[in-house]
Amino acid sequence: MPVRIIHVGLGGWGGNWARTAIPEVSEVEVVGIVDPVPATLEAVRTDLGLPTAAAFASLGEALAGVEADAVVITAPAVTHVPLALEALDAGKHVLVEKPFANTTAEAVTAVRRAEELGLVLQVSQNYRWYPAPRVVQDLLAEDAVGELSAISIDFRQWDNDADVATYPHYRFPHAMINDMAIHHFDLLRMVTGREAVRVYARATYPSYSKYQDEAVASMLIELEGGLVVSYRGSWLSRAPRTAWAGEWSIQGDEGELWFTSRSGEPNAVAGDRVTLRRTQDDEAEPVALRTLPHTDRQGGLQAFARSVTGGPAPETSGRDNLRSLALMEAATRSAASGQPEDVVVPS
Repeated sequence: MPVRIIHVGLGGWGGNWARTAIPEVSEVEVVGIVDPVPATLEAVRTDLGLPTAAAFASLGEALAGVEADAVVITAPAVTHVPLALEALDAGKHVLVEKPFANTTAEAVTAVRRAEELGLVLQVSQNYRWYPAPRVVQDLLAEDAVGELSAISIDFRQWDNDADVATYPHYRFPHAMINDMAIHHFDLLRMVTGREAVRVYARATYPSYSKYQDEAVASMLIELEGGLVVSYRGSWLSRAPRTAWAGEWSIQGDEGELWFTSRSGEPNAVAGDRVTLRRTQDDEAEPVALRTLPHTDRQGGLQAFARSVTGGPAPETSGRDNLRSLALMEAATRSAASGQPEDVVVPS
C-alpha cells in the first residue's frame, strides 16, 4: 500500500512539488493538502483532482480530517520545525524541505522528538539524487585519484533582475549560504565521506545587489584529515552560468575528478558529467553514469516512503542533516565575524 501523505505548503516551490514531483512516485498517495491561502489551495486541489474534503487551511485541521502516515513539508523555512513537531506529535513520519531550519539549535528539537517517538524524519537534500555525484561518491570510496590534496567548487548564477517588491528570494535569510550553499555543503559531505571541522567565509555586498543578505560568498572549508576545500558562490555573476550543483574539481596524487550536475530544470540529468584525468598532460576521459529510478526530489521521496514502510533509514535523516546544517551555520557566523568558525554539531 502506498504511504498516505499530507502535503503542507503549496505556494511557489511547494506548488511545483505538488504538481511535478510527488505524482511521479507511486509509493506515496496524497490524501490531504494544506495551505493558508485559499486561492493557492484551490488551484492545487483542482490541478490534482482531489476532493474538496482533502483541502485544509492548517496542518491541525488536516491531521484531524484524514487518515495519513506521513507529512511532507514544503512551507517557508521558518515554519519547518514547528510543523515537523506538530506532525511528529501526531504520530506521523516527516519529510521536510531544506534548509531543515536556520539554526541547529532549532533543528535538533525535531530530531530528538522523532528519535523519542521512533518516527522517520528526513530532509530533502535533492541534489544527492543525481547520477554524477553518485558516481563520484563511488570513485572516491575506491580511491580513484589517490590521496586527496584539494577540492574546489564554483557556483555562478545571475539572479538580480526581478522586482524587489514581488520577488521573495531577495528576502530569503542569507540566500547565498542558507539557500544555495547548503546544497553544496551536503554534497561535499556525501561524495567525500568526510565531515567539516571549521570554515572561514567572506561575503561581499555589491551596491547593485537587491538581496537583503549576502548574495556572494567565498569560503575555505577544512574537512576531517586536514583537506581544504575552496568554495566560491554567487547569485550576481555575469560569468558563464554553472549548473545548480556547481562545478567541482577534486584533486589527488593519482589524478583529478571533475564533475557537474543538475543543469536546467529539475530532474534533467543530461547535463550531468564526470571526467577523470590522470596527469596534467592527459585528456580528461568521461566516466559512464548510471541510470537512477528516480532523480531529484522524487529520489528522496521514494527513499522516504521505503524508510517509512520498514526499509533502511534515510541517508539524509534529520540527525545526519544536522552536520550539513552546522556547516551552513558556521559559514554564516564566519561571514559575520570575519574569523574562522568551528563546525559545532549538537547531540
